[in-house]
Amino acid sequence: MKRWIVLKSLFVKVIIEMKRYMFNTVSSLVTMYIVFLLLFFGAKAVGGTAFQAGDSLEGLVVGYIVWVFSIMAYSDLSWSISNEAQIGTLEQMYLSPTGFAWVSGSLLVSRFMVNLVMVIALLMVMMLTSGNWLNLDVISLFPLLVVTILGPYGIGFMMGGLALIYKRIQSAFQILQFVFVAFVAVPINQYYWIKYLPLAMGNRLVHQVMVDGDHLWQLPLGDLLVATIVGLAYFLVGLGTFAYCVTVARDRGLMGQY
Repeated sequence: MKRWIVLKSLFVKVIIEMKRYMFNTVSSLVTMYIVFLLLFFGAKAVGGTAFQAGDSLEGLVVGYIVWVFSIMAYSDLSWSISNEAQIGTLEQMYLSPTGFAWVSGSLLVSRFMVNLVMVIALLMVMMLTSGNWLNLDVISLFPLLVVTILGPYGIGFMMGGLALIYKRIQSAFQILQFVFVAFVAVPINQYYWIKYLPLAMGNRLVHQVMVDGDHLWQLPLGDLLVATIVGLAYFLVGLGTFAYCVTVARDRGLMGQY
């Protein structure tokens, strides 16, 4: 019951923060839309190829939405820990009866649900703008999106652990945004090893569903296994790194300091 109360409370907290800072929420969506416009019309001007060799403008929409979702995923925990440390409530989170891991996980689940709604809204506007209506097979896309962003969530746990120790790591966040672009942009067909990086295989499978119209059960089983194993591997490594950093921060007495 306590765990459910924590999850419910954090979800309500996320919603309240979005409403209270509505200008920031709206401006974030507008900024992401403006960036898409620049990419879309730029790609259209040079012939419509973007993100993957031989890809169409539909591929640009898919690649961009996967990139946006992954940025939201990896930054949620890291930014939250930095903010909680800055305002002095991080130690209270650590002292929660349900444990710091559950609080952090509940925060990620809450933000995932909110981010999913925001991404869907952004996707609808993007499709309306581009005139390219993609295949929105929810049954196929939802598990693929979950598997795809497991890697970014793992990186988010790593960054969250570093934020516990070093507090200010915002510059690293900005660098990772460009690194994530590379994960989405490099074509798997030309570089076999790319499929073992976060996002790469997941982005390809999402593309097959949204652009090619395939269903989940029509996708190659080998590709599904690679995407799942890679996502879980990065997530577990990130979770282990986070647990280690929590121990280091606790031993150094850094939980209540900024």
